Amino acid sequence: MAPTAAEQSKQHTQKAVGLAARDASGHLTPLAITRRSTGDDDVQIKILYCGICHSDLHSIKNDWKDATYPVIPGHEIAGEVTEVGKNVTRFKAGDRVGVGCMVNSCQSCESCDKGFENHCPGVIFTYNRVDRDGTFTYGGYSSMVVVHERFVVRFPDAMPLDKGAPLLCAGITVYSPMKYHGLNVPGMHLGVLGLGGLGHVAVKLGKAFGMKVTVISSSPGKKQEALERLGADAFVVSKNADEMKAAMSTMDGIINTVSANIPMAPLFGLLKPNGKMVMVGLPEKPVEVPPFALVAKNKTLSGSFIGGMSDTQEMLDLAAKHGVTADIEVISAEYVNTAMERLAKADVRYRFVIDIGNTLDKAAALPPSD
Repeated sequence: MAPTAAEQSKQHTQKAVGLAARDASGHLTPLAITRRSTGDDDVQIKILYCGICHSDLHSIKNDWKDATYPVIPGHEIAGEVTEVGKNVTRFKAGDRVGVGCMVNSCQSCESCDKGFENHCPGVIFTYNRVDRDGTFTYGGYSSMVVVHERFVVRFPDAMPLDKGAPLLCAGITVYSPMKYHGLNVPGMHLGVLGLGGLGHVAVKLGKAFGMKVTVISSSPGKKQEALERLGADAFVVSKNADEMKAAMSTMDGIINTVSANIPMAPLFGLLKPNGKMVMVGLPEKPVEVPPFALVAKNKTLSGSFIGGMSDTQEMLDLAAKHGVTADIEVISAEYVNTAMERLAKADVRYRFVIDIGNTLDKAAALPPSD
């Protein structure tokens, strides 16, 4: 019998190295791994930078109870093409590219056909999943990756790899709901709830769309940064009753990036009639929604989950055109565990990005495989 795809994949592999968590402590140490050889539809990428998303921290600590160790996290990958398969037409060696939260899908369902691979029942995430060929997916805290062409995006010339990497998760996560909920119209008033990795990009994209942007935060200390550094038009302290009252019924929509359980009724009060709140954060407990807060003024609460590949490319192109990048702190691979400790305390403005290309080899020193 001919070997299965999984068996072939194991026979034809290439060596790589990554930073892996071996258990729920989440401590990351070097691990030698293999990647599949570049298939006919694949793009091989030398990873130069990888952003650290809060999801990475949840995953390595098994907060969502779905970790299969070892876990090599990272889904904000930026690098350079080193090889392409014979069927690849969109990329060539030397191209600057990125990989976000997905590396595969069924590519044939209704969602995939419409460009919403993120909604595919068979979506394969960039790490901690089994790919269609039977190999296990490892993320971007690693030296290289091989990905199907469909799930690779091109970095515009004006977009730096390090500051652009976080847009592959944070950027598309806030861009997609703005686009599909009509919160991208010049002159509209957009509220951004929470000023972290997602929120600061939402502010910048909102301004790129020509909107009035108000940051809603429980932290008064972020006001100056929101207004002066990020370009927000206004700042409302959510715990200040007078400020909340003054902002009542003024916003067309709110992008809710907060992952904490907070009272929702006062936030719905900020929306105009027919206003929309879109949740992109993931609170641990169920959200309590007073029905009257929605029904009385025809308001909407919805959710949004990353975005499809064509929208991701569209987002990158728009961001480059308007000079939108993430605010980052570039770190070495050796610093990654300290960065995770700081991230857990929200001690970052606003995204850590690992300098994989210049520091991973030193941190890893080509360890033996476990």
